[in-house]
Amino acid sequence: MKTPLFYSSTVLGTTLLTACTSQPLGAQPVQIMFDDFSYTRFEQAQKNGWQLRSDVGHPGIKNATWWHEGVSFHADPHNPQNRVMRLTSKTDGSAENTRHVQVCHHRKYLEGTYAARIYFTDKPQYGPDGDGVIQTFYAISPLAAPMDKNYSEMDFEYLPNGGWGTDRHALFATSWETFQLTPWTKVNAYDYDINPLQGWNTLVLQVGNNTLKYYINGKLYAQHGSDVYPEVAMSINFNQWFDPNKIVNSSEMRQYYQDVDWVYFVKDQIVAVNEVPRQVEQLRNQQVSQKDTVASSRYEDYCSL
Repeated sequence: MKTPLFYSSTVLGTTLLTACTSQPLGAQPVQIMFDDFSYTRFEQAQKNGWQLRSDVGHPGIKNATWWHEGVSFHADPHNPQNRVMRLTSKTDGSAENTRHVQVCHHRKYLEGTYAARIYFTDKPQYGPDGDGVIQTFYAISPLAAPMDKNYSEMDFEYLPNGGWGTDRHALFATSWETFQLTPWTKVNAYDYDINPLQGWNTLVLQVGNNTLKYYINGKLYAQHGSDVYPEVAMSINFNQWFDPNKIVNSSEMRQYYQDVDWVYFVKDQIVAVNEVPRQVEQLRNQQVSQKDTVASSRYEDYCSL
């Protein structure tokens, strides 16, 4: 049985907790990870715990390259005073010329509140439209073996061109118990929200008390239970890749991107969904561009499947 979590009204400054246990208020310092990606090059982000995927493999187009150059930092096109992390991927339909992209943070996250502000794009920057492109924010552990019972994964995945049973814009929320690649077998729970999300969106995931709650722009759209609840520490990740089952019949190159304004995690606390942007704004007002007080886990870092 998991230890009941605190519910936090305010994490920064004065901390107000509604205790779900008999633990004294304020007995443990609040642990957070925050990054607003105010970098100019990836080497700066790397010093704060970010790493790039190199391993070839699932998901996406088989044998495609996971592209280091696909992660870059820019002034926000909609607010030049702000900076964002950009994930860029491209394909002409072939494995040789497909570039997927993935960036990961330390493997030390489990229960608590996860959040990110992401700019999703519905159209390619150039080239023909229609590919099954997947734009994501998620947490994941390694799959130690096929159908590993301790596997843990929680996903936000935006499909601007549809896929996975829908031909419309869809934001999937998927919580995984386990899976195996061959033969393809999965144990998970998922829901999806049918709406075009071109533009900035705030994603919040609350993980506590054997319940996972997924929010998009303040709206609860998925809730999953103990059968898919995570068991082990995960890395925090963003990636963008192409579904090999939904590729446009064209050899012309096309390129997509997603931008990330910030990411925020509060360990062992359920932060109200409308409180998350306020806490991020408070950090920014205090000129905090990056902060990580989440204790390291016993696990090695992980940036792959």
